[in-house]
This record gives sequence, structure tokens and C-alpha cells, in this order.
Amino acid sequence: MALDSVERTENGYLVNASDWNEEIAAEIFKEEGIEPTERHWEIVRYVREETLAGNEPNERTIMKEMGKRWGEKVTSKLMYDMFPLMPSKQGLKIGGCPQSTRKGGY
Repeated sequence: MALDSVERTENGYLVNASDWNEEIAAEIFKEEGIEPTERHWEIVRYVREETLAGNEPNERTIMKEMGKRWGEKVTSKLMYDMFPLMPSKQGLKIGGCPQSTRKGGY
């Protein structure tokens, strides 16, 4: 299934999270101007899994979890270098999740 065949909100989020696949995510990465690395994919998968389980991770939670997985201190700067428009929000969008209604990163 390609991105142009799924329903999206006016802000580009998928209407149905079940329409998501990694091909669609790759197209959204392109739209967002991000060249994804394996670390980008890991963040997107993590945010998606957590959100679909009923927990919407914020920036601090994402940094702590990736720090554990990557075995290094993950900084806010690194997260915003990877996802310039906010890691949790772009992660949700690329991960096919509903748009966040949260305001800040913490």
C-alpha cells in the first residue's frame, strides 16, 4: 500500500494507524526531508509500539529508551538533529500514529 492510497489528516497524519507499513513510513520520511538511518527507524518503531499500547512517549522518554538501546547518552540536540520538528511528533507522524495533542517535549 502506498502513501497516496491512504486517508490522511490535513497535517499529514494517517487517519487509520492500521494502514501503516514501512513503505508508507519511507514516503513520509521523504516528505519530512529526513534521510532515515537504522536509528531513525528504531525511534519510529518504538514511538509507534508505545503509542499503540496506550503510552505516548515524550522527548525525555524517547531519549532515555534510546540511550539504553544504544548504550550511550542521547541528547536533545541529537534527537532534534535527527527529527528537526520534534522527535515525538515526527516519530508519531512517520509511525502512522494519531497526531499528538501534547504541547511541549517534556
